[in-house]
Amino acid sequence: MIVIHPFKAWRPKPELVEQIACVPYDVIDTDEARALAEGRPDSFLHVIRPEIDLPEGTDLYSNAVYHTGASNLKMMQDNGILIQDEQPGLYLYQQQMGTHTQTGLYACVSVRDYDENRILKHELTRPDKEDDRTRHILTQRAHAEPVMLTYKSTGAITGLTNRTLSAADPVYSFTAADGVIHRVWKVEDPGAFVDAFREVEKLYVADGHHRCKSASRVAEKLREGDYGDEEFEFFPTVIIPMDEMRILAYNRIVKVVPEGFPEKLMKTFELREDVHPVPEGPGKVSLYMAGRWYGIDLPESTSDDVVEQLDVSRLHRHLLLPLLGIENQRTDPNIGFVGGIRGTEELERLVDSGKAQLAVSMYPTSIGELMSVSDNDQLMPPKSTWFEPKLRSGLVVHTF
Repeated sequence: MIVIHPFKAWRPKPELVEQIACVPYDVIDTDEARALAEGRPDSFLHVIRPEIDLPEGTDLYSNAVYHTGASNLKMMQDNGILIQDEQPGLYLYQQQMGTHTQTGLYACVSVRDYDENRILKHELTRPDKEDDRTRHILTQRAHAEPVMLTYKSTGAITGLTNRTLSAADPVYSFTAADGVIHRVWKVEDPGAFVDAFREVEKLYVADGHHRCKSASRVAEKLREGDYGDEEFEFFPTVIIPMDEMRILAYNRIVKVVPEGFPEKLMKTFELREDVHPVPEGPGKVSLYMAGRWYGIDLPESTSDDVVEQLDVSRLHRHLLLPLLGIENQRTDPNIGFVGGIRGTEELERLVDSGKAQLAVSMYPTSIGELMSVSDNDQLMPPKSTWFEPKLRSGLVVHTF
């Protein structure tokens, strides 16, 4: 049984929503955030990337960064840029990217459901990133950005969703700079969704593992004191049915290849020349080097282990480790990662510019593979999935 928790959301004034809503903190760096926020004093980037309001070179983990984020959020609340709902509620959040549309429930979920593995994970979290998000949450007394979850939908939830979408106009509807259309509806009967999700056995983390873990750490810390309101026991999510989720490839670049690599490659794999940059199916990989695309087939896994069967695992076992000497993709500085949304043109640019010597174009991990790994209480290799479109930040904020 999954606990869905309506909450008193802080939301943008309708006329300011396009100025406030922004990309999530972890898809851009400080310089990109500063450029996006230029001329946009109401952008939520001032809350989730507060270093942009401090001198260049400021330590990202200094007290000043966390306190600036908290101050910016309070300013938006005090000045009426964000307004709070009078009663706890839920929302539906729909995104349309080209021909793809996905609609999820904007709700809080229980930290205990996460701690007790009713919300399943598939990625290893890094302590430094956990520390950073935990400090942001504690200093702001807010979960400023949602986590993306997925699940096997039920007929009851689908029916409630369709009725909500057809019953009224959205409270927000705008097209972001990247062309993605964002729409938000207020749910008139939150209790019906709460009851329907009691029939859902488990949820799966799609994007936002560090935010989940940080919410858990915040709750653990605040339970130690006499905090009073236990709203910290919940954190905000957008819960999207698995059949609406869209996973893109998470591609790789290798900055320097060892001497003799092309010869070793040809001895290990049957190399196809001038293939399409995007692999046509699972088990196939496209490689870009010296201005040309080549194709290889990854050897089938002989293991029953679901992680070992993943393309990203087979790539590491048969190419990255033996031919390139990359033992740990999390820590090796010779490997980089490029989200599929950037396209294979970005891979070509990085190699042609000399920033890398090899680019690897992958076939996307499937949602079924993600769920199988999570169900087995296992973890995927780093950078296995890239979900698109990304959730916008600043649309619905949870405070405690």
